[in-house]
Amino acid sequence: MADDGSTATATGSSSPQLTGHMPHGHESGLVKLAVGAIGIVFGDIGTSPLYAFRETFAGHHPLTLDADHILGVISLMFWSMMLVVTLKYVTIIMRADNKGEGGSLALLALINSQSGTRKWTSGIILMGVFATALFYGDSMITPAVSVLSAVEGLAVYNPRLEPLILPAAVMILFGLFSIQRGGTNKVAALFGPIMLLYFCVISTLGIISIVQSPGILWALNPYWAVMFFVTDPMPAFLALGSVVLAVTGAEALYADMGHFGRNPIRVSWLVFVLPALMLNYMGQGALLIREGMPALDSPFYNLAPNALQLPLVGLATLAAIIASQAVISGAFSVTQQAIQLGFMPRLRISHTSASTAGQIYIPFINWALMTMVILLVLTFQTSSNLTSAYGIAVTGAMFIDNVLLTVVLFRLWKWHWAGAVALLSVFYIVDGAYFAANLTKIPDGGWFPLFIGFVIFTMLTTWSRGRKLMIERMRESAMPIPIFVASAANSAVRVSGTAVFMTSSADGVPHALLHNLKHNKVLHERVILLTVKISDDPVVPDDGRCQLEDLGRGFFRLVLNYGFMQEPDVPAALKRIHECGQSFKMMDTSFFLARQTLLPSSHPGMAVWREKIFAWMLRNAESAMEFFRLPTNRVVELGSQVEI
Repeated sequence: MADDGSTATATGSSSPQLTGHMPHGHESGLVKLAVGAIGIVFGDIGTSPLYAFRETFAGHHPLTLDADHILGVISLMFWSMMLVVTLKYVTIIMRADNKGEGGSLALLALINSQSGTRKWTSGIILMGVFATALFYGDSMITPAVSVLSAVEGLAVYNPRLEPLILPAAVMILFGLFSIQRGGTNKVAALFGPIMLLYFCVISTLGIISIVQSPGILWALNPYWAVMFFVTDPMPAFLALGSVVLAVTGAEALYADMGHFGRNPIRVSWLVFVLPALMLNYMGQGALLIREGMPALDSPFYNLAPNALQLPLVGLATLAAIIASQAVISGAFSVTQQAIQLGFMPRLRISHTSASTAGQIYIPFINWALMTMVILLVLTFQTSSNLTSAYGIAVTGAMFIDNVLLTVVLFRLWKWHWAGAVALLSVFYIVDGAYFAANLTKIPDGGWFPLFIGFVIFTMLTTWSRGRKLMIERMRESAMPIPIFVASAANSAVRVSGTAVFMTSSADGVPHALLHNLKHNKVLHERVILLTVKISDDPVVPDDGRCQLEDLGRGFFRLVLNYGFMQEPDVPAALKRIHECGQSFKMMDTSFFLARQTLLPSSHPGMAVWREKIFAWMLRNAESAMEFFRLPTNRVVELGSQVEI
């Protein structure tokens, strides 16, 4: 952890949009960021009109298509957006930022850093990790359902084009994942204008339909949502499983807060996105009241005249691609955070932008996601079938966010219990109802995101537990530094140059150092025992990066501190250090790494099957050489065996 001064520096260096210190051009900067947020943050929730309203009447639990039910569904959608998105995420949760960063892992790190060693902390951590695991299930379904529902507009325009839907969706998804390695920096500049056009078009189509049936505006009255439950309680409850599709993507507002700041996201949502979505939903409702079943195959596309349906398919497909891109980028970002926080093994991470640190590419995650997304499309065939699997991961993550928010309100913000209980009761009731309604989807496909979530949760917790056990075992057998320095400095031959021994523990002698001395019987004139620590803060400033301790006889203990949103660069950090003799020159420096091999233990610290999973993950982890950006021609790897 950085010291108090470093923490203050990190806080003070937060984006000007958060602090408000923009005396010149503040309005133009806010508008630019708001447009950027529309392009990135709102893609998922913005493409929900393609399928959400249709599914409530034509999905697995279809409703009777009449005016009362249409008004009830739209009323539920509007008040869900107000309670879940506007109140819960935009107004409350977005205030719980970790040095400007949002998302489940950032919130989890914030709670963990300020909760000390309370007994309930481990349970909270497990829930936060499970929310992260559910995100991966969601990140597989979102591209599949968004692209497929957009391309299905071809059949609305011309039924003879229906055989092209699946091949076109697969080709679009394959192309989308294939371009990730090159980065999306140039393409991302178009995201904002395209989504602006998309929202303008869908709101205009909605207004045209509303003008023809203005009575649909009564749906904004919560009376219709309440009467829906009073007159048809069970159908209304089942309808929640489809209504919630209108708010999928709400968690993206919080997760992407670090990229744009909370104010631009709030402005985009309240001024532009929320009105556009509601105008389109009400337009679809007005259309169904007028035309009934003939328009139900796709009320979204049927809002447009036949001549404009094909251009609308193209625009909606672009919006679906943008929504998918946001989810893919989010999966990369979440993976990087999980690696830094010790929940995943090291993976190869490539930076695709020299100017934007957050733009990264992780090959393993990219191709794994692509494989699962295409399999989903080929297995479920239609967006209607896919929506039966969609929602349970989102509502599960939203419910877990309530638990994390409970800790924040009571422990971090110290709210009065009466106000906190009143607010949380609303959130728990709403999200609990949505989650319960989505549980009815499990036989029809809802099992898939839950299965993916449990698999990834098992892997994340297995890696975290195994890594902790391995460090403990290595620490138990480590020799105290003072004893080693006193004995080795006098007995070993010293050679010129610098040796850097990487170690995960800041205590004791690294195994690589002991092995090197045992086999080569020499020590370099300067020996650095280097540990890289990842803080619970998103970013550690440069002046809090290094902690150096002189151990005497040419030995130094060096700790490099990084935030969980930063990528460690050991050579770059060493170039800034001048307190341990001469400056570092890479051609005179050798890096020694230990590669651990697990041995069966007579008293294993975890189940044998989990131990095998951990061993597999350890074997396939990215080399520390590439992860810490070490020069390839200056690295020596030494093997060691560990029992856990």
